[in-house]
Parts: sequence; C-alpha cells; structure tokens
Amino acid sequence: MRTTGLARTLAVAVSGGVLLALTACPANAAQGGAQAPSAPSPPAPSASHCPRTAADTLGWGTPTRQSDFEGTALPPDWHPYGPEPGHDKKGTRTPDAITVADGQVTLGGDERGTTGAMSWHPGQRYGRWEACVKSDPGSGGYHPVLLLWPVKEDWPVGGEIDWMEISADDRQSTDFFLHYGRDNSQESGSVRHDATEWTAYALEWTPQRMTAYLDGKEWFSTTQTGHFPPGAMNMTVQLDYFPPSFGRTAMHLDWAKQWALPESEPAELSLAPGAPATGQPDLHPDRTPKARPSG
Repeated sequence: MRTTGLARTLAVAVSGGVLLALTACPANAAQGGAQAPSAPSPPAPSASHCPRTAADTLGWGTPTRQSDFEGTALPPDWHPYGPEPGHDKKGTRTPDAITVADGQVTLGGDERGTTGAMSWHPGQRYGRWEACVKSDPGSGGYHPVLLLWPVKEDWPVGGEIDWMEISADDRQSTDFFLHYGRDNSQESGSVRHDATEWTAYALEWTPQRMTAYLDGKEWFSTTQTGHFPPGAMNMTVQLDYFPPSFGRTAMHLDWAKQWALPESEPAELSLAPGAPATGQPDLHPDRTPKARPSG
C-alpha cells in the first residue's frame, strides 16, 4: 500500500482466481621467462538469490529494464521518498533508511517508525514485473510491500496493485490487494510461504488478466477487467509502518525487472534521474512525476 489512510481487512479468499498454499583464473604460459601481468577482469555479476522465477518458467525473455543494485547507491531511475511522514502520516520515510551494498538494496525500519520507500520510473500500463525479495521477521508494526502505484498520483481512482504485502510478524504469509474505484474497493488473496527466504515475486498485467506468481508458480489471478487501473503505474517498494513497532526489521531486494508487452502504454509523466519521490503528494507536489521530455 502507498498511503491510503484506511483500515484494511486481510481476506483469504481469492476473488476470480486461484489460491495455493506454498509452503577461474586464466592460465599463463610459463615459457620464455616472466610475463607482464594481464589487466584485471571486471567483477562478475552476483549470482541470483532467486533461481526459480516466473520469467524463466514462462519464457518472458530479456527484460526491458533491470536493476541489480551493484555499487553503493541506488540507480538513478530509483527514487527514494522523503524525508516526509510515513504511511497514513505516521512515522517517517527517509532516504537514510535505504542502503545499497553487496549487490542488494535494503530498506530498514526501527521502533520509532523511521523507514524507507522508493519508486521506479518511468512507469507503464500493462506489463510484467518481477523482484527477488527477502523480508526479516518483525516485532509488530511493519509491512514489506511490492506494489504498482498510479503515476498520476490520483489514488484511489487511479487504483493500486499490491502484489506482495506481508503483515504477519513471522513473514509466513503473503497477501495480494487490487484496489479500485472511488470507494477503494478491493479484491484480495493470500498464500502461505516463508518470506524470510529469498523469493521471486512476479506480476503479469494484460488487458484481459492480472496474475501473481511466487517462485514461478501462479497463486492469484483475476479477470475482473473493470477493476484494473485506468492508467500507467510505476513499481514501488515500501516498508510501511503500522504502529506500534517493538523493534527493528528490514526487507532486501537482490534485483528487479520490468517487461513491456505489445499492449503496454508508457507513462507520459516521470521523475528526472535521481530526483526524490513522495508518498505524500498533498504535502510535496514538487516531488511528483512531471511531463517527460520529448525525443
């Protein structure tokens, strides 16, 4: 969830879908005396923590965009929130709660509600998304979330797709929420799974169907197209604060990928590379997406 300000009931029945319980070193010739040392090779990409993916299982091919979070800073197309109030204006979202190291990005949260969130731009309507995520157990107060949020910042009419939301402290179940309409109606589902282990969560959204996958296996689906968002969405990662919290926790991303489909419609609005984002557009309209330069 982005910032709804509304209480939510966690449903376990899937509407219009399916619910499953898922419990070398180069050799140098030694002849002719000493040789000059060869130039160092660039470091190899880190091996994925998620070997079973929807992309591999279903043959999605090369993604349109991909982030492997190498280095020590977020890529410029990822935009941290804040500093600003957190979900439902409780706690604080700050870039300081996001760290990049050892080929992964970590969003942390403490007992005071200081936490992190970030969004990926530009967005699109329809497409595929997949991310490799691990969530530490919590002691109350925090929901790790992967979601699509309306680029136009027109929630609730712009919709919301929470394709991974974890409210259980032990991180043993994952929920799906499709928000739609002016009254914030919802479709929802739940799956049993140990989310403290690295897991590949994926979403496929076409004009006819919306499907969620966990380690390459479908677990939620809906064909209620009237409930689908009306415009472009961007992927967002949040560790949302629901007070009280009794300790620290974190969520970790190894990588994230996005695919465009023939039906995909690119967003007309976006954030400039490296610009801050917001989950509180009423407080920070200067941080909201703007018209993309032509050409």
